Amino acid sequence: MDGRLILIGAGASLAAGLATGLGALPVLLVRRISQRLQDALLGFAAGVMLAASFLSLVVPGIEAARADTGSATLAAASVSAATLLGAGVLWAANRFVPHEHFVLGPAGPRSPAVRRIWLFVAAITLHNFPEGLAVGVGFGGGDLANGTALAIAIGLQNMPEGLAVAVSLVALGHARRAALLVALATGLVEPIGGLIGVAAVAISQPLLPWGMGFAAGAMLFVVSNEIIPETHGKGHEDTATAGLMVGLVVMTLLDTALA
Repeated sequence: MDGRLILIGAGASLAAGLATGLGALPVLLVRRISQRLQDALLGFAAGVMLAASFLSLVVPGIEAARADTGSATLAAASVSAATLLGAGVLWAANRFVPHEHFVLGPAGPRSPAVRRIWLFVAAITLHNFPEGLAVGVGFGGGDLANGTALAIAIGLQNMPEGLAVAVSLVALGHARRAALLVALATGLVEPIGGLIGVAAVAISQPLLPWGMGFAAGAMLFVVSNEIIPETHGKGHEDTATAGLMVGLVVMTLLDTALA
């Protein structure tokens, strides 16, 4: 087991998670951020995640599985199964863990005893864990360029999410500094996922394709089930879609530049 690789992966996922707090900083200075801009920024985050899921997780995962098995069909099948498994685990968590979306409202079992702010934190935590896992798995495979691309991508898309969290909490009546701290705290779950991901695949290299597929499936579930519906709930669908396309292109260029 390469301890240095595990340290790099955990550190990179921590940096990506801290970007959530960095993105939330404007809440201390700006009185109001338009809903249209929030939707555009979250659309950008969705585009980055979509591109990262395929370019930095699914495709490298299939290549790694093919090197292990010698069969392109078996490689594609195993990574596809892992992708479905990742999406399934996030679906189960989304269904059975009480949380609340900022636009779509409550999800999971009803828990009237739990304050809304903690339901929001639970939602963002469910969202951020697979992102940290993706960064850790990216580094765990020993490909520093791929891991770096993932870490930068996750950091980029965490910034508008952190801003959205902070702005929404301020709108609910919470103090600006408290909203900033909550946004920062929600990103700190990512190093946990990163440490798990990098350690698992560093210890057992055959887990790499499965880890990549699992992380991709979890991220794709988040994009489809949470981010896109959130950005399409206020009448700014075109703006959000434009943001998604820009994010996808930016991540594609970034992944190519770091290859």
